[in-house]
Amino acid sequence: MSNIVIVGTQWGDEGKGKIVDLLAEFANAVVRFQGGNNAGHTMVVNGEQFISHLVPSGILQKKTCFIGNGVVVDPAVLVEELDYLTEKGTAAGPDNLKISERAHIIMPYHKQVDHAREKMKGDKKIGTTGRGIGPAYEDKATRRGIRFVELLDPEVFSERVKTILEEKNFYLKNYLSSETLDAEAIIDEYKKYGERLAPHVTNISVTLQETLKAGGQILFEGAQGTHLDIDHGTYPYVTSSNTVSGNACAGAGVGPKDITEVIGIVKAYTTRVGAGPFPSELFDDIGNKIQEKGAEFGATTGRRRRCGWLDTVILNNAVRLNGLTGMAVTKLDVLGGLESLNICTGYEYEGEILHNFPASLNVLGACKPIYETLPGWSEDISNVRKKEDLPYNTRKYLSRIEEITEIPIYIISVGPGRDETIIVTNPFC
Repeated sequence: MSNIVIVGTQWGDEGKGKIVDLLAEFANAVVRFQGGNNAGHTMVVNGEQFISHLVPSGILQKKTCFIGNGVVVDPAVLVEELDYLTEKGTAAGPDNLKISERAHIIMPYHKQVDHAREKMKGDKKIGTTGRGIGPAYEDKATRRGIRFVELLDPEVFSERVKTILEEKNFYLKNYLSSETLDAEAIIDEYKKYGERLAPHVTNISVTLQETLKAGGQILFEGAQGTHLDIDHGTYPYVTSSNTVSGNACAGAGVGPKDITEVIGIVKAYTTRVGAGPFPSELFDDIGNKIQEKGAEFGATTGRRRRCGWLDTVILNNAVRLNGLTGMAVTKLDVLGGLESLNICTGYEYEGEILHNFPASLNVLGACKPIYETLPGWSEDISNVRKKEDLPYNTRKYLSRIEEITEIPIYIISVGPGRDETIIVTNPFC
């Protein structure tokens, strides 16, 4: 029996959706344990693209999927996503999608505050998606949040909204110079969401424990990447939750003893969306080529992703923070056609060589990447299905990543499709 946590090792957008979709075939349940609809997972099955923001990627494999208590949920987005999946011919009913009764809800005032704050910051804005994720987590931490269990109790929900909105409206009007919101309108709107989603809401910790006792295998799906973690990322240019593997337990309601593997998803190069330091970022034609060939645009926002060489300083940071047991390398095919490839193996800062990721953004912003250069390859690898059939230089590139991280590569993605994959080691088998 294997229970596996999937995490991103960079700044998100590593291709977690595809790997989760792939491995979900061997799992009995798939659990999303943190984040909100500020992250999108893209999957391509039989040439058709699917994008999910809240529903775990395993829904395409017809597995029982769970939205954990560590997720903040915008019910309007979730309802829209359920309708989208239904239109695509994918069932997402109460039997195969369950929502934690303890998951917190994103309210209209969260999104209003999010937008107003970014507008006020001007050029100093963080680059939030404006979907209310941060403000929702704020209210969770200050015990002013509303969970699904409260949403399903009309009297409690109404009282909570009226009490909380009094403070939010004062803040919106008098500090953020923004429009205020009407409590009754919110209550009426969310009552409909509650009625629609009520059949999905349950104590998922209990259900997951039953799955474990029956010998079932669980796949835990994270959103964003390690370096967007609220504690360990490039703060304040981070998300508002813990993205590292340790949060899989807290965000789903299972114990650490039940986790057997942690797989880190590594894009064959590095990308980042939004502001913040990025030592290996490319500003030349190669960076543009990678961006265009890799179709590097955010699945949620459509924003252009910044591209750079693979950075093993941040990769090794992710190895340590997550306790990785294996890696999945994605978008390896995008690097085809480049004469040579660089791997960042350290940073130079004021004459000193750094191999550990600095906490100070001023230090990180002044770091210069130290590169190791390897030969590239020109062959098309999208049809390769065995590691030994990859070009020699491709295998050398992968081997060097394993040497630097001391972690084996389990899976290699050579294209966006589910079938465009090389499985070196199946962690479920």
